[in-house]
Amino acid sequence: MTASDAAATDVAITAPAPIVSVKPVVLEAPGRREGLRVRVSAPTIGSELPIIVFSHGFGSSLNGYGPLADFWAAHGFVVIQPTHLDSRTVGLPQDDLRAPRLWRFRVQDVKRVLDQLDRVEAAVPGLSGRLDRSRIAAAGHSFGGQTAGTLLGLRVLDPVSRNAEDLSDSRIKAGVLLATAGRGGAALTPFAAENLPWLKGPDFAHMTTPTLVIAGDKDESPLSVRGPEWLTDPYHLSPGLKSLLTLFGAEHSLGGITGYEVRETTDENPERVALIQRVTWAYLRHALGIEDISWRAAQKALSESVSPMGRIESK
Repeated sequence: MTASDAAATDVAITAPAPIVSVKPVVLEAPGRREGLRVRVSAPTIGSELPIIVFSHGFGSSLNGYGPLADFWAAHGFVVIQPTHLDSRTVGLPQDDLRAPRLWRFRVQDVKRVLDQLDRVEAAVPGLSGRLDRSRIAAAGHSFGGQTAGTLLGLRVLDPVSRNAEDLSDSRIKAGVLLATAGRGGAALTPFAAENLPWLKGPDFAHMTTPTLVIAGDKDESPLSVRGPEWLTDPYHLSPGLKSLLTLFGAEHSLGGITGYEVRETTDENPERVALIQRVTWAYLRHALGIEDISWRAAQKALSESVSPMGRIESK
């Protein structure tokens, strides 16, 4: 992020608050065969705190994505990070009978979090009575983006039932999808079509919840033959009330959002991560009805910068 970008997106951002982070909080999960482990991060001050449930990418866990979770928590959100069954920390065998429906277990994980917010709240010292349950967002990276998208109205063709059910959740009022898969069919590589059946038939036509889609213009996914453009499908193929942040030069980890040590990214770029932090924060405050000034400032900063790190478009 350039100095001018930073100055403009600093509008209405107060100094970061100290945060408390508790893990693992284990939630009941009948039928899952394992308790649902989550991490909860929250500012130590403030009330009526909006909520972000963040879904990690394939193989990650509640321990990932510190650059996003910590920033959001330090600036007024309660961030809840479930560990899904595909996490390397779970060690699910490839031939496990649950494997074809990993995508669906992920969606159920987020719904369980929302169903058990009382337990989540009670597990964090000093958090009781401070949640704003009317302002809940779902966010996710990569596979986690599809998870969040499904809760926002995306319909996935289940490889077992061959149905595409509506699994959206009305409690979720906004979303952020980072480096999220696009259309299926001929857009998929043979590897993706064979090994990731939940990518074959996504339907974005019902994804009506306000959403910010973030894509890197150098994200050459091994899952699609279409190149970086594929990651913009969640924006272009869904109905209105969407915005798209295209990051120049960004690959799949978008500069290092997966963790502070960024061992899994090929395009480490702290300035890009800082831009994502601020733009997502501003967007969610706008989409959840908290205030609009910061989101307008973020858009203005990128549109007027002489050397922008990305562009924002909306519909």
